Amino acid sequence: MGFDEEWARLRAGAVQRATERTVGTAFPQAAADPAAVARDAMLKRLADFRSRAVLVPLDERGGLWTAELGGLDWLCAFSGKKTLARFAEARGETEREWPYRRIVGARLLDEVIPALDFPCGVALDTAGPGGVVFPPVRGLVPNGAALDGEPA
Repeated sequence: MGFDEEWARLRAGAVQRATERTVGTAFPQAAADPAAVARDAMLKRLADFRSRAVLVPLDERGGLWTAELGGLDWLCAFSGKKTLARFAEARGETEREWPYRRIVGARLLDEVIPALDFPCGVALDTAGPGGVVFPPVRGLVPNGAALDGEPA
């Protein structure tokens, strides 16, 4: 199984577990509306991501490391060293050094993404069950950097 397939499998399982945990507990008023549960969970994850420092691996030139998936580039960010190590293991690259920078999530979305000369999102903890992606769309990144926003 390739990395992309494994990521999709893990992500689907995480969404299912998150829905099972939240329906009837954290969001009882939304128990009949799975879309509302998913939206509320995503907003909570976004707020958490924006307020925390994450680890972003560096490429061979010292820039922030990106990966292409689904026709879009993604900055890969990790909530800690363990999740970065899990990513290296999933890629079969545990022997190489993974230098990184600590960057606050809000800075990635509000400053780094708009400064790039190509569309790019942020993928957080991609090799684990708690992974989430923040695509370059309005509401997540400034409109000028959003694929569905106004050109800068």
